[in-house]
Amino acid sequence: MTPLPQIMQTTSHARWLRLLADGLLLLGLTLWPLSLLAAPLGLLDIYHEAQANDPLLAAAGSANLAAQEVIEQAKAAYRPAVSLTAGANANRSDLRVIGPTPFPGGRNNFEGYQTRLEARQPIFRKETLERIDQSKVQVSMADKQYHLTQQQLMLRTTQAYFEVLMAEDKLTVLAAQQAAIQRQLAQAQAMFQAGTATITDVNEAQARADLLTAQDISAHNDHEIAQRSLQALIGKPAPLLASLGETALPALARNSMQDWQNITAASNLQIQMQQEAVQISEKDIEVARAGHYPTVDAVASYVDSYANGGQYGFGGDLKNATVGVELSIPLYQGGAVNSKIRQADALRQKALDDLQQVIRQTTLDTQRAYLTLQNSQAQVQALTQALHSSRSQLEATSLGYEQGIRTSVDVLNAQQQVFATQRELLQARYQVLINHIRLKTVSGIVSEADLLEIDQQLAKR
Repeated sequence: MTPLPQIMQTTSHARWLRLLADGLLLLGLTLWPLSLLAAPLGLLDIYHEAQANDPLLAAAGSANLAAQEVIEQAKAAYRPAVSLTAGANANRSDLRVIGPTPFPGGRNNFEGYQTRLEARQPIFRKETLERIDQSKVQVSMADKQYHLTQQQLMLRTTQAYFEVLMAEDKLTVLAAQQAAIQRQLAQAQAMFQAGTATITDVNEAQARADLLTAQDISAHNDHEIAQRSLQALIGKPAPLLASLGETALPALARNSMQDWQNITAASNLQIQMQQEAVQISEKDIEVARAGHYPTVDAVASYVDSYANGGQYGFGGDLKNATVGVELSIPLYQGGAVNSKIRQADALRQKALDDLQQVIRQTTLDTQRAYLTLQNSQAQVQALTQALHSSRSQLEATSLGYEQGIRTSVDVLNAQQQVFATQRELLQARYQVLINHIRLKTVSGIVSEADLLEIDQQLAKR
């Protein structure tokens, strides 16, 4: 026979649950139109928000625009240069003539002006030609840097997005665990009052409830930090996010590790940028060698000068036009050219060493990302089975507790095992998607299509 206190508590508990359900239903009907206005945002939506508001991407865009001007500046050195100089002056001279001379001496006051217009067209400048070729490589490198920043933004967005969901799921699991512990505590108290359980069962359940309260405080802090991290990315408070739900994850990373390494070698932007850095250093050698080459310019000038007097008593009005070719041959510059060549050659070797380091590092990053993804996928499978087993164990332990062959501590441990496994499974599912984007980012082939593939797995309704 069920003890009377337990029957009364069960009846009161059922009535309270019905009142709570009615209240939640009424609240849901009241807020239903508002929920339509605040539909959850998916991963692709958040990425578009980050594209519009992320300061790192904006800075990379500005740097890319600035880099585009390098080609124009290099070409400008091979285009005509026109200059105009003009001046006016007032003079006062006092000339004392010594010896026989046809020029009178004395004091003279006179004014004058001079205007000079000069145009110069480079015909051959080895250094300028090399810098034009070098500027094209620099612009290509800047374009890749901007594209790399976009790829990194996709990864940062994915991480921030799922970190918020992981924090929310942790809170949900803790809330369910707290509810289960409270039910266990209420049952232990009722059985203790009925004399069918000891105070140890009550104390054990109370201790677990207090521990969960502390964990809940930490989980709320983690959730707040995750939301702030997402806010820093999109420039506004974190909105309601679409969750992953119970849908099966798509098959990812079908290629072998060697296949991914080959993709990285061909598509990784950091490798390509360092390869272009080697090209730039090779052009620096040619620029330094150009110090030994002659330069040839076409020069045209026009001079208009006037003076109404002079120190010898007479002035002049001169107009002179000149057209010609100017050849300049460097003969000796103190060894500076040879020193610059040696310096550029050493920097080229450094660029080659840096390229080797980038190749090794990206290869290691690809291997690490691939193995991490494989591990997270295996964890999802193992944790899915573990969760099924944990739930079966909890059912058996609860039945044994009702029959008096298991203790409340056994039930609490089984409950904790179920909730811990459930939390780890949820986090492992998110890690699969994050690691998938990380692997594609390291390989240099991540795109919005990859985010869309994940976005289609999210529950937006």
